[in-house]
Amino acid sequence: MEVNVYSQYFAAQGLFSGVERRGALVLLISDSDAGTISYRAAVSFFPHRDEEDFAVSYDAYFEKELYRAPGRRSRKREAALLETLRDEIDALASEQGATVDWEQPLGDARRD
Repeated sequence: MEVNVYSQYFAAQGLFSGVERRGALVLLISDSDAGTISYRAAVSFFPHRDEEDFAVSYDAYFEKELYRAPGRRSRKREAALLETLRDEIDALASEQGATVDWEQPLGDARRD
């Protein structure tokens, strides 16, 4: 079962497939299957052409597995992963020549 532990939209900068991206959806994803738990950091850059444009395009989606082991979800582990999420997302974005503007959220964070 896949769950978005954390998700939030931010202003961003990047160019993908010839289209300027001005927004990013940042995620911490938990996936449990057959007694194994994994967590992934993910970011999807999207055009965000105006204040109402939150149409996420998945041609600029990048993720990294942060943790995988036998077990189940742990609030303590999730808190620790959230502490390092910005660094992980910054590294993913940097590899693609993009940036996330953490000081300009485009909405409130959602947590599960």
